Amino acid sequence: MPPINLPGVLFISMKTNTPPVCDYTASDYQKSFWDQGARAYEDAAEEIALKRLLPASGDLLLELGAGAGRNTLRYTGYKRVVLVDYSTTQLEQAQQRLGKSDQYVYVAADAYRLPFVAGLFDGATMIRTLHHMADPSLALSQMRSVLATGATLILEYANKHNLKAILRYMAKKQDWSPYTEESVEFARLNFDFHPKAIKRWLGENRFIVERQLTVSHFRAGFLKKLFPVKFLAALDGIFQPSGKWFQLTPSVFLRACATGKTAPVTKETFFKCLECGRGLPEFTANLRCPGCGHAWQQKDGIYEFRLDN
Repeated sequence: MPPINLPGVLFISMKTNTPPVCDYTASDYQKSFWDQGARAYEDAAEEIALKRLLPASGDLLLELGAGAGRNTLRYTGYKRVVLVDYSTTQLEQAQQRLGKSDQYVYVAADAYRLPFVAGLFDGATMIRTLHHMADPSLALSQMRSVLATGATLILEYANKHNLKAILRYMAKKQDWSPYTEESVEFARLNFDFHPKAIKRWLGENRFIVERQLTVSHFRAGFLKKLFPVKFLAALDGIFQPSGKWFQLTPSVFLRACATGKTAPVTKETFFKCLECGRGLPEFTANLRCPGCGHAWQQKDGIYEFRLDN
């Protein structure tokens, strides 16, 4: 893949002994990458995949890496959606798109330190987010910790074992092998992962893969110029189920089930204190920890749980 240039994206090194994170605070990602980036086909193909993988209904969904809320309205089966992103400005854009209501909760937080009590969610999505994770297993571990037993995870990852990478490797136009399991960092904090590595990390964190779909089969500029978006997306939808047998596309979607025991959710708690781990009263005006006294801010409808870097 060529390097990605996203003006305004910062790479933050944390002081909490967790890996660095991408901060899209000053980026116009939604506008430049999606709205004006000629990616209507990719967006439509992803919508088809999500419809196939999402449960018909659910209570509380965690959308990790929600950005400006591009996919949020597609989670119609869930009563409530919690949008998490490191960037407060991305969440502000999502808020402008979705509005302020009890249906949506906006939380600024680090994927490596999620501010929720154990077993809170019965569903989660992580779309176009894992590829920014220097430690994907740690991110999946955090995700598993806040999911109830039997919860559904919809995960998308950038696939290093794609057809283009294989052909380039055979033609000696790239040094790294698409067949090995180690991650490839093709730009700063932008990673491609091997399907076997993804399955291993999921297994280590008590997830069982139930279904896989290959997405964006026709991600080529000349094809998007030749054919209408709806046609390419529909054709992509026909080929997506082939992900059950092989994964050769740049993007792979999967559905996994959270297994193993999960601690019961403490009544009247939702968030947890990142300083001491104690549960916090749900949605009070002042989220002050009853254990250590640390106060967590809420400003204009966005809960701030980012630790100082």
